[in-house]
Amino acid sequence: MRFLVVVMLAGVLTGCSEADGSVGVPSRPSSTAATTSEPPAPPKTLKLALDKGRQSGGTVVEGGANAPYNYAPAVLADGGRIRTWWCSQLQFAGPPGDDILLSEGPTFDGPFGGASAVFTGAPGGFDGMHVCDPSVLKVHDQYYLYYTGAAGDHAHGNAIGVASSPDGVSWTRLNNGTPIVGPSYDTTRDNTYGAGQPSVVFVDGWFYLMFTDTTGRGAAPNGAGQFVLRARNAVFTESLQMLGETGFVAAKANGPRTRSVVEAFSADWMWIDAANAFAIAHETDAGTTVTFWDKDFTRHPYEPVLIPGVWREGPGLVRTGSGHAALDAGDPCGRVSLDVLRATAIGAAGAPTGISHFGLDAVGMQGCTSLDSASALDGLAMPSPERTVDLVLGGKVVRFERRSVAEKFARGVLGDRPPVADSLPVMARVPAGVQAVQGPDGQVGLVLDGKLWVVSAEVAALNSSTPVPVSSAEWDRYERRGDLTSRR
Repeated sequence: MRFLVVVMLAGVLTGCSEADGSVGVPSRPSSTAATTSEPPAPPKTLKLALDKGRQSGGTVVEGGANAPYNYAPAVLADGGRIRTWWCSQLQFAGPPGDDILLSEGPTFDGPFGGASAVFTGAPGGFDGMHVCDPSVLKVHDQYYLYYTGAAGDHAHGNAIGVASSPDGVSWTRLNNGTPIVGPSYDTTRDNTYGAGQPSVVFVDGWFYLMFTDTTGRGAAPNGAGQFVLRARNAVFTESLQMLGETGFVAAKANGPRTRSVVEAFSADWMWIDAANAFAIAHETDAGTTVTFWDKDFTRHPYEPVLIPGVWREGPGLVRTGSGHAALDAGDPCGRVSLDVLRATAIGAAGAPTGISHFGLDAVGMQGCTSLDSASALDGLAMPSPERTVDLVLGGKVVRFERRSVAEKFARGVLGDRPPVADSLPVMARVPAGVQAVQGPDGQVGLVLDGKLWVVSAEVAALNSSTPVPVSSAEWDRYERRGDLTSRR
């Protein structure tokens, strides 16, 4: 597998073209005598400003003396920690071949704890010798690991497998241990690597899988290219669709692959809620280029962004559990942090040996313009049109009379109100001094429109709501509207 990856990288190091053969902004139709008014011009592709450039002083993730090379990281911001899975060969961890290691730390600059092999080859399976290129999701408290599997060294026809875990450490192979995606073989070229290097995000109930297939018709002559499948379940069998020239259409897992979204190997991606767009990170001559696509893959809403610096193998974006970009509490509609971990050092036989951090902020997205992007505002407080403060929760608004009370539940407070907030329904109003009750177990709740909102005693005091003790029967009779004790 290492040999095959090096062959693939040879094409990348010559410089990846941004002309990837994908559909761009449609041209504007010309006027005719029968036309009474011109159609609206297509949205402009915006140029984002860049600031807060950053990088680690050196290697932040590695397997130690027993792991001779380290690359292809998958990075999650998970429960207040940064968890990183990556590809290496931890000696004596399992069958000879690539393994997937795990380490975690407080930030993406570390310090990271000791690495351990958490996933190795399954002798006799399609992934009998090599498991590599991890992509990890956390959906509904379940972790999913997507990976490249190979039965042996220089095996042609690599394929993609998936495993699940309750903790990200102990994994169980799904789909009866067989691949969920294999090579399409709908063209012939010298690079017979096959299908692999998966990256998966979860958006609006869909699992989106981006991956390499050097045998796909839509790949470049050297095999570079990224194809996209989506499905309603983690093993890509329910409502399976393939991205083609006209959008998503029903497909088979190993069906023809005619459209690549970027000319690259070993790419990673994430979903930006505020922008309603995908961001694809892939290596080019001067560093990691981030290419943006709208949700339907019809246009590029932003010009590509470059995260400069040295590299030797593909990047892993720092993402949330569902594969989304972290939201900026100060400017969620205009700013996004783009941080990657990528291999930078060269060791014996040309193998990457260490993984470093590089990043920057991209500013000027002009996001939060539609209800689809309103999820970026979840948990944020902002000015209200009624001289109060609004808190967005689950696509709806809780309107507080007192800012000090709203701040107790907010992960951030905006100085300006995004226009899309005016389209969100108000589900509750919290006037100062509203009725409060206290159950026998000490729980406190505000009574809003006859329904109970559980809060802390501190919040009730800030709101000048003095709790009145009630019996267990009285407490239980209230219809529960929400629990705000754990929102922050």
